[in-house]
Amino acid sequence: MSMLFPSRWPATRPDIIQLYSLATPNGQKVGIMLEETGLEYEAHKIDIMAGDQFDEEFKQLNPNSKIPALIDPNGPSGQSITFMESGAILMYLAEKTGRFLPSDPARRWETIQWLFLQVAHVGPMFGQFGHFFKFAREKTSDSYALERYTAEAKRILTVLDQRLQTREWIMGDDEMTIADIAIAPWIKALDFYEGHETLGTESFTQVIRYRDQFYARPNVQKGAAVCSL
Repeated sequence: MSMLFPSRWPATRPDIIQLYSLATPNGQKVGIMLEETGLEYEAHKIDIMAGDQFDEEFKQLNPNSKIPALIDPNGPSGQSITFMESGAILMYLAEKTGRFLPSDPARRWETIQWLFLQVAHVGPMFGQFGHFFKFAREKTSDSYALERYTAEAKRILTVLDQRLQTREWIMGDDEMTIADIAIAPWIKALDFYEGHETLGTESFTQVIRYRDQFYARPNVQKGAAVCSL
């Protein structure tokens, strides 16, 4: 097999970015970023329900067997580069295009902090809430996990709602950044988890406004549909 382009998911245009993904929240991040930046790319669906992420060829792209993964044949110094981890991919694409990451050093680092908040807290806590609320409720009689992740999800929603009280986007009124591209898909994921009533999401009015504003963008809608479930 080719170490660059997996034979199971052949590249018809090996000169452009190759995305290996599924339209989960983490997958949506990169599809949205690619659409918003206008970079040319080719998308390959990785069916995690069928175990595609454990394919040996995919593991050459991401040893951790998670989506998304990305190959840029035109990476640094003109050399190809392979990426795992959606947060790192967002940072790379932002630097490649000069978009969605402020050039001012202080604002740049503040944006990266909020990106890391998503990676370390929003995604993991919302994901665990969704797992125990929607998928594991009948598999355990112990309510501890659901109670813990419900409380954490509510706490994080409070953090986000307070941040958005005085700004349109995470970084301000006129600047959507990779922090938004990372965070908003996980807020949208609460629709899939069917946990709005339990979390009381209607009370987080700024979060709901922010989510709807983000998903009203045509490029966001296109990017969110890449490698659809």
